[in-house]
Amino acid sequence: MTEVFRGSFTQQEPIPEDGIAAALAVLRSGRLHRYNTLPDEVGETALLEEEFAALTGAKYCLAVASGGYALGCALRAVGLRTGEPVLTNAFTLAPVPGAIAAAGGRPVFVEITEDLVIDLEDLEAKALGSGARIFLASHMRGHLPDMEALAALCRRLGLMLIEDCAHTMGAAWKGVASGRHGKLGCYSMQSYKHINSGEGGLLISDDAEVMARAVLLSGSYMLYGKHRAAPPEAMFAQVKMDVPNVSGRMDNLRAAILRPQLRLLADRVARWQRLYRVLEEGLQGVAGLRLVARPAEETFVGSSFQFRLPDWSRARIRAYLARAAARGVELKWFGVDEPVAFTSRYQHWRYAEPQSLPRTDAILAGLVDMRLPLTFSPEDCAQIARILAQEALIVGQGPEPQDVALPQVQ
Repeated sequence: MTEVFRGSFTQQEPIPEDGIAAALAVLRSGRLHRYNTLPDEVGETALLEEEFAALTGAKYCLAVASGGYALGCALRAVGLRTGEPVLTNAFTLAPVPGAIAAAGGRPVFVEITEDLVIDLEDLEAKALGSGARIFLASHMRGHLPDMEALAALCRRLGLMLIEDCAHTMGAAWKGVASGRHGKLGCYSMQSYKHINSGEGGLLISDDAEVMARAVLLSGSYMLYGKHRAAPPEAMFAQVKMDVPNVSGRMDNLRAAILRPQLRLLADRVARWQRLYRVLEEGLQGVAGLRLVARPAEETFVGSSFQFRLPDWSRARIRAYLARAAARGVELKWFGVDEPVAFTSRYQHWRYAEPQSLPRTDAILAGLVDMRLPLTFSPEDCAQIARILAQEALIVGQGPEPQDVALPQVQ
């Protein structure tokens, strides 16, 4: 009998009970705005910032409304100029170039390697060719490059490194937390990320002036004294009249939901790695299917899973996705002609100048992607791997199929 997977690829774990209790307390108080606190009260948002700074080892932290806002705020805080080129990965999601464009910058895309990370040679060439001074590194789908080599290259080129850690909260390179190799690290707490408040973002930095600017940008209304993981008053005094208010604060309700989840992050990372490894083991050696290498130096968070079908025709990939979907396994494809839900690629973002990235094109043409929620068990992942392996052999080794419509996924 043909196996069919019955789980949901969009079902997250429930909010922890202590997070629900903390949220109810905020709701009962009516003081949701981060600065609406009693004289002797420390708001949930200020506590979240303090706790995340301690977790990552950063001096300063700012909580904001979304991961995309965090990216835009970081770019503005470092002084992005209108029309200025900003380097970023060609393989990323729309909020990254969107943040660059919305802040007034010009996205310049950099090639990736077959391991889905930034190509350091192309980064150097694009930096020298464009005159860019900012590199917004997107750790797309949780894949970290050699962060020591990247940071050293940025220093040599005079590039300011900002890390997009939306998919790497809890990850590390040689024990150094993702987000700690550059000027700023930016994180997301959207529902499909590693801690969940529906939407939300965090910025971390050790740079007092940059973080003071970020706090003011977020809409502090000169109430920055209520921040705990923030620079000293003297730094705000230097810049407070020069920074516009681009309001994007986090509220106490979302912070209350998030704080208990910080304490669960390490356990979640370990659980995601276990699920990822079950899938990896089940797909190892399947003909026509190429897995993505994970370096030993990387502590990764396996909240999604990618593999490549490098020699398959478009019709064959479409047939594979359709057959997997018929058996309950939802896959996304970065080679799709038109953007689908959360999946798009650099050619779809017409607010950026047309650019040629042939190596990235070749990789994305056969790149398949799958969510891996923690509501799955290792047994679920073993079943998914069996289905994917069976269909890879059927479709990959059979006659060229007729073209079919792609299944709808979120």
